[in-house]
Amino acid sequence: MRIEDALRLAAESDLDLVEVAPMARPPVCKLMDYGKFKYEAAQKAREARRNQTLTVMKEMKLRPKIDPHDYQTKKGHVERFLRAGDKVRVTIMFRGREQSRPELGFRLLQRLAEDVAELGFVEASPKQDGRNMIMVMAPHKKKVARIVTGREDDREDGREDGQEDGRDEALADSTVGAIGDDSA
Repeated sequence: MRIEDALRLAAESDLDLVEVAPMARPPVCKLMDYGKFKYEAAQKAREARRNQTLTVMKEMKLRPKIDPHDYQTKKGHVERFLRAGDKVRVTIMFRGREQSRPELGFRLLQRLAEDVAELGFVEASPKQDGRNMIMVMAPHKKKVARIVTGREDDREDGREDGQEDGRDEALADSTVGAIGDDSA
């Protein structure tokens, strides 16, 4: 079709003539409302950004000769990070003569990986990097959280309907607040 005929058709139907494939022979054009097309493209881009998740890398530093209680505390932090959906870089810092015994750090990282296996997996296996040994852990795929209403909680607790002690309202308030703050 000639350009003049296509422009006349576009003017008659109150649409725009948009060149879709300029490199094709002959060039391909389409009749469309270009403003509406741009608006819908912007909406799709905004929706894609909204559904995008930002990956956060947290770091936990340990020493090869760590006390059992300190290990439990650090393991608790790693579990909390993985539950929140963040990746964790675990670093073992070697000093002095500890550098000649990297297997101690390797065993410690393996032990930590086994302890938190239900929450995450080893994304990057332990590697020696100068004085440090580094391992990266990532969380398993997140499961969709569901909100439980107060009535269902009453039945699960074994209490009769009408018996309330205020815990349900506090639970509902804290749940709504935690879920409603997704913008952070």
